[in-house]
Amino acid sequence: MTNPPPPGNWTDPTWSAQPSSPAPDPTLVAGQPVPAQPGPADPYAPVDPYAGAQPAGQPMPGYPASGYAQPGYPQQFPGYGYPPAQKTNGMAIAALVLALVGIASCITAPVGAILGHVAQKQIRLSGEGGAGMAKAAIIIGWILTGLLALLIAFYVAAIIYAIATGDNSDY
Repeated sequence: MTNPPPPGNWTDPTWSAQPSSPAPDPTLVAGQPVPAQPGPADPYAPVDPYAGAQPAGQPMPGYPASGYAQPGYPQQFPGYGYPPAQKTNGMAIAALVLALVGIASCITAPVGAILGHVAQKQIRLSGEGGAGMAKAAIIIGWILTGLLALLIAFYVAAIIYAIATGDNSDY
């Protein structure tokens, strides 16, 4: 396919149908052939990633053995890593459970608060975990106990008021 002639039959003097010189050969550099690149015969052939690897625990040739533990057995350094988990005080757990059950029953809330105080003393002496649970049991237990006391006082006041203002007449 050729390009249509420009309008007005104008021709470009810089363009000619014949190339002025042959295209350079890309395999020649300064007249010398380019050496072939070394490479695998098939670039998509699978490669073994473990080829030439050292066996586990063996130092690389020319390097001294490291001071680290063998693979699969991490070396432990004092003062590093996570500390062992603290044992949680059982009375703190019981106190929190009883204080939370007190939301529904109101009877176990003061028991949970008292157990929370006992658990706090045990935690101070033994160094066990669960101080937050004991403190939460104390707070929840005493708040619910106070609300229960207000509710009982309201009922007693309502009963006294009903008796005082009641009509003693018989029908």
